[in-house]
Amino acid sequence: MEKIIQLKVRKDLDPHQQLTIIKLKGSLISKGYTEIIHILDQDDEFHINTFETAAGQRNEVQQYITAFINAENLLDSISLK
Repeated sequence: MEKIIQLKVRKDLDPHQQLTIIKLKGSLISKGYTEIIHILDQDDEFHINTFETAAGQRNEVQQYITAFINAENLLDSISLK
């Protein structure tokens, strides 16, 4: 069964933050965690990025995302929802 993961992404990012978040999404796809990431507006401040991953990979994906966010100092820009 597939599990949905959501990311809450701030809209007002500087170019470096935008590029880093694009790298995160690309790495999620290239590592085979998902095939597509859907982007929806939440409000004036945030986008919600949603993707499905295999149930057995959910914890691994969440740990990868958390480590990436911490390593790239993106705590104010993106979070797991």
